Amino acid sequence: MKKRIIISVSSDLSTDQRVLKVARSCFSNGYDVLLIGRKLNNSLALTLPYKYKRIQLIFKSSAFFYAELNIRLFFLILFSRSQILLSNDTDTLLANFLVSKITRKKLVFDAHELFPEVPELANRPKVRQIWEKLEDWIFPQLTHSYTVCKSISDYYKNKYNIDMKVVRNVPNYFSTTEQKAIISYPNQKILIYQGALNTGRGLEWVLEAMPFVENGILVIIGDGDIRHELEKQTRKLKLEAKIVFLGKIAADKLHEYTSSAAIGLCLLEEKGLSYYYALPNRIFDYIQAGVPILATRFPEITNIVETYKTGILIDNYEPMYLAETINDMLTFPFNTDHFKSVAKELCWEKEEKVLMSIINQQ
Repeated sequence: MKKRIIISVSSDLSTDQRVLKVARSCFSNGYDVLLIGRKLNNSLALTLPYKYKRIQLIFKSSAFFYAELNIRLFFLILFSRSQILLSNDTDTLLANFLVSKITRKKLVFDAHELFPEVPELANRPKVRQIWEKLEDWIFPQLTHSYTVCKSISDYYKNKYNIDMKVVRNVPNYFSTTEQKAIISYPNQKILIYQGALNTGRGLEWVLEAMPFVENGILVIIGDGDIRHELEKQTRKLKLEAKIVFLGKIAADKLHEYTSSAAIGLCLLEEKGLSYYYALPNRIFDYIQAGVPILATRFPEITNIVETYKTGILIDNYEPMYLAETINDMLTFPFNTDHFKSVAKELCWEKEEKVLMSIINQQ
C-alpha cells in the first residue's frame, strides 16, 4: 500500500502554484496524496490526479478564521489515514503539530514566508505576538522543514537553531515550443503583474506611473484584499484604457499569459522582513517565459536578477522615474537570449530532488 501524505494549506488551491507543485511531485513519486485547502466563493474548478478537499469555512478573516481553520483541520487530519503530514505556513501548523504528537506521525513544514513579519500584521502587535509565541513553541521541535530562500532559512537557524532546507518556488521548465502568448493589444506592449493583490506589492506605484508610460498596457493577474482599491484608483486616474484586471488565472494556464509580456513586474515595499527577504515565484515565472524583470532591490531578488542578468533593479518609485525606466525597457528591449539556459537551471525539476529527499527522510 502506498504511503499517504496529507498536505494542508489555508489557500483555495486553484492558484497556489507552490502547493500544487509539491502535491504533484509527491504523487508522481509514488505517494497517495490528499491535498486540503479551503473553499471560497470565487474558487476556480480543479482537475487533479490525486485526492483533494476544500473546506468551506464560516469565518473569512480574523482570529475566528484561524481558529476554525485549525479546529477543522485537526479533526479532519486526525481521523484520516496517513503516514506523513505536510503543513504549509504557520497558519496551518498548530493542527498538524498536535496531530503529529498524538499519532506520532512524521511532520514536514513548509515556510512560504516569515509569517509574523507579513505586512498585514505590521500594525497589529498583539496578533503578531500570538503567531510569534506559536512559532517559539513549535519551531524548535521541527525536524523536517524547508523554506523558499536562504535568507529565511538563515533567519530561523539563528532564531531557533533549526536546519531548514531551501526549496525555491520555481516553475516547471518550459521548452521554447511551449511558449504561447495568448493576449495582445494593437501597437501596445504588455507590462504584467501576477500574484496576490495585497498591500505592499508596489501596484499603487505602477498605477501612478502609467499615465507617463508610452505604448504600454498594464495587465494585472490575480485577486486579493486591495483589488477594489486598485480598480478605484484606476478609474480616478482615468486609466481604464491602459490597465486591465484579469482576475484569477488557473496555475496551469498562467504561463501562456506571462509569455505575452514585454516586462514582468516584481516591486515590493519594505514592510517587514517577510517582504524584504522575499523571493516571489513570479520572478522565476518571468524567466521561464523569457520576460525581462523590473524588480525591487531586495537581497534575494537582487541575487537572482544580478547573478543571471534577467532584468533591472530599482529603489526609486517616484512616478516619473518609474515611467522613464519602463519606457527605456520598452524602447530598448532587454537581451533575453540567455533566458533559455537560465530557465533550465531555475526549474522545479531540480528543486523537486531536494523536496523529495526531505519527504522520504526517515
